[in-house]
Amino acid sequence: MIYRFRKMKSVMYLSCFSMLFFLGNSSASTVSLSNPYPSTYNPGDNDPTAIIGATIFDGNGHRIEGGTILIEHGKIKEIGSNIAVPSGVKIIDATGRWITPGVIDSHSHIGVYPAPAVRGQVDVNENVEPNTSQVWAEHSIWPEDPSFDRAREGGVTTLLILPGSANLFGGRGVVVKNVPSVTEQGMKFPGAPYSLKMACGENPKGRYGAKGRSPATRMGNVAGYRKAWIEALEYNKKWKISREKHENGQSAEAFKRDLALETEAGVLNGDILVQNHCYRSDEMAVMIDVAKEFGYHITAFHHAVEAYKIRKLLAQEGICVATWSGRGGFKMEAYDAIEENAALLHQAGICVAIHSDSPVLSQRLNIESAVALAAGRRIGINISEEDAVSWFTSNPAKILGISDKTGSLVPGKSADVVIWSADPFSVYAVAEDVFIDGSLKYSRNDKKYQHVSDFDLGQHAEAP
Repeated sequence: MIYRFRKMKSVMYLSCFSMLFFLGNSSASTVSLSNPYPSTYNPGDNDPTAIIGATIFDGNGHRIEGGTILIEHGKIKEIGSNIAVPSGVKIIDATGRWITPGVIDSHSHIGVYPAPAVRGQVDVNENVEPNTSQVWAEHSIWPEDPSFDRAREGGVTTLLILPGSANLFGGRGVVVKNVPSVTEQGMKFPGAPYSLKMACGENPKGRYGAKGRSPATRMGNVAGYRKAWIEALEYNKKWKISREKHENGQSAEAFKRDLALETEAGVLNGDILVQNHCYRSDEMAVMIDVAKEFGYHITAFHHAVEAYKIRKLLAQEGICVATWSGRGGFKMEAYDAIEENAALLHQAGICVAIHSDSPVLSQRLNIESAVALAAGRRIGINISEEDAVSWFTSNPAKILGISDKTGSLVPGKSADVVIWSADPFSVYAVAEDVFIDGSLKYSRNDKKYQHVSDFDLGQHAEAP
C-alpha cells in the first residue's frame, strides 16, 4: 500500500507548540503554546494480563489461531500462538472468542453533536463565516454525552472528533480516548496531532449561497480556499521573518497572532493534518490541485463516495479515504455511491477506513465493514477478513496520525483490545470486553464496567 504522511517537525512554528512573540524593539518574550489545553488522561489500573485461546486479528493482516496476548504496563508485550504465560499474571480465557485491536472511528461528532441533540447542546458548526479555522472542536465536547458509552459498547476505543461541514474551513478536530470522564482533557489522546476539517461541495455553497453570500457555487468554494491559503502563506512568511530577525539580534515588528491563520499555517508547516469532507471525484481532484498549489498534503478524504472513480490518482498521491459501505443517494453529490467503494480502493492499494459520522453507526463499525467486504467479494475482490480488519483499526490510526501508538496489536503499542463474542464480521458478534491502554473499560458481563454518564443516570435511574 502507498501511504504518505508528513513527518511531524521537531520545531513547530505556528501550530499548537512553542512560539516567540516580538514586541517592537524590546527583547522577545516567550509565550508557551506547547500545550495550551493539556491532556489529563489517566489510563487507570492495568495489571499484567494474558488473554489466551482466542482467534486474533492483529490489524496488520495477520490471523492467529489459539493466540495469546501479553499485556504489561498498558502496552502489548508479546503476541503469538506459543507464548509462555509468566506466573502471577492475570489470565483471561478467551477460547472460542475473537480479538481485534480497539475500534477507531476516524470521523465522529459525538460530544459536539451530542444526545439529546437539542439547540442548547449542538455545538458542531460555528455557522457564521465560511472560514472558521480559529475554532477547536475540543472546546465544544460534552464528555458526558451518552453516545460515548454506546460507542464503547461497540468496541470503539479512540475517536477523531471533528467540527461539522457547514464551512469551507470548519476548525480543528481532536483525537480522544473513549474513556469515561467529566472533562474533555481527561479524554484527550496525549501526543496526537490536530486536524483541520475542510469541506467542499454542497454544504458550504448551499449554506452561504442561501444567505446571498459567497460561496454560492463550487467555484466560489475554491476561491475561498485559495484566498485563505494566500493569507496563511503571507502570515507564515511574516512570522518567519520576525523570528529570523530576532535570532540575528535585530529589532522586529510586533507580531500579532491570528487564530485562524495560525491553524492554517500549522497545516502549511506540516504540523496539522487535513481531513477533507468531499463526495464527488471531480471535486477531490480539484482539492488535490489546491493542495499542490499551496504546498500541503491532504491526509484523507471523508465520505468520498465517488473515490473509486479516481482510485489511481488517490493511490499516487498517498491520500487515505474514510467512507461508509452503503450510505448514498441522500443528496445529489452522494448519488453515485456504491457499496463496492471500499473494496475497490483497498484493491488499488489505498488506505481505507470505515467511519461513522453518526453516533448510531459508531456502535457497529465492524458490521459496516462486513457489508463493504461482502460487496467487494460479490464482484470478485476477495479481501480476507484479517486484511479488512484494518478498515476499522490500523487504517483509521494512520488517518489520525497515531499509528505509532495504537491501531494494531504490536509489541510496544497501547493495549487497546476488544474481545468479541464471535467473528467480528458476523452480525451476531458483540464486544464483550474492551480494554484501553490495558485497562478494562467495558465488560458486557460485569456491571462494574458498564459506565453510565450522569445525564443517562438521571434519565434511567433504577427505582429503589
